[in-house]
Amino acid sequence: MSVSSPIIAGSSRYDTLTIALHWMTALLVAFQFALGETWNLPTRPVHHLMVVAHLTAGICLTVIMMLRVGWRLTKGRYLSKLLSPLDRMWALGMEYTLYILLLAEIGLGYLWRWGSGQAISFFNLSLPSPLMRFQTKTLEWIQSLHHWNAWLIVGLAIGHGGAALFHQFILKDRVLERMLYRKP
Repeated sequence: MSVSSPIIAGSSRYDTLTIALHWMTALLVAFQFALGETWNLPTRPVHHLMVVAHLTAGICLTVIMMLRVGWRLTKGRYLSKLLSPLDRMWALGMEYTLYILLLAEIGLGYLWRWGSGQAISFFNLSLPSPLMRFQTKTLEWIQSLHHWNAWLIVGLAIGHGGAALFHQFILKDRVLERMLYRKP
């Protein structure tokens, strides 16, 4: 994957890496949420496979978020100057809120799993807990935070997507096109 320069004269598009990381994050969040909300439906061994898939995807999301934050802080393209001040405030507020909530969700996932004394599975590799086992009440609290934070992330992401569609199809300002792939 080639990474286009973040400094594109007169362009109103994000760079290729920012776009790729955005859509990988969106897909992983949807996948994670679907697994987390349905893994209690099937019995073993399907339940176990869903948990392992959730843990593996969580590690992938961790790496993507680290790349995303690092890229954003160094070379990632900012387009907020193309927006009106009010739209800029909403866009940056949503972006930073989702980043913070996603990073918190990742941290809560590790704390919940490792705090219960369990390893985190990454495909067929087991990452043992570096933590001492937490008390049951603490684990229940972490699990509840992880659950409700996931719902908050999904709700905000749906609002974020809805706002992009509103801009694209009602306001017709082509804002959605900034985050879509284009053939070089």
